[in-house]
This record gives sequence, structure tokens and C-alpha cells, in this order.
Amino acid sequence: MSAQLCVDVCYALPDAQTLISVSLPEGATVQQAIEASGILARHPEIDLARLKVGVYGKLKPLDTALADHDRVEIYRPLIVDPKTARQRRVDKTRREGSVEGRKWQNKDSR
Repeated sequence: MSAQLCVDVCYALPDAQTLISVSLPEGATVQQAIEASGILARHPEIDLARLKVGVYGKLKPLDTALADHDRVEIYRPLIVDPKTARQRRVDKTRREGSVEGRKWQNKDSR
């Protein structure tokens, strides 16, 4: 009797997430877990040739062998580059002044 792995497959959208547990034979891959989960039928927008996948937040190729209790994650493309988004927030804070800076200004003006 071959050992079985219990693996979660997840895909998150901005307003909801899908988490599906599957049981697979030992030696199963990321791609096999995704296919066995049925998540591709639930979310036809998932294109494994285009989207990245990973295990517990670390990017992995589809042929990566899984271990028991791994969480396979399907990542959506980023809308904005994280560095660009952070720089925009910093620029906005500099333009408007930080909350801490306004508190000190208010105390000094009394």
C-alpha cells in the first residue's frame, strides 16, 4: 500500500479565496495536485502556462514533488509592481505630511 499525501490547493481573488484539500499518492507534483483539486474547472481564468505557482509562498515549478500537508498556491499577476506602489505611498506621505508630523505641528502651534 503506497503512502498518501494530504495537500491543500489555494487560489485567492480580491473578494474570495478557494481552498481545496486533496489526497494524492506519495511523489505527486504541484501540477498533479492542481489538476486533482478541480480548481481549474472552478476558475477557468487560471492559465498555468502564464501564472506562477508555489508552495508556502516560495515559487516552485509545476513538476516539484510535494510533501504531506503542503499548501500549493496559485498566484494572480500583480496589478502594480510592489516597488512602484511603495514609492507612491512614500511620495503621498511626503506631500501630505505624516500623521506624526501633523501631531507635532499641532502641539507647536498652541
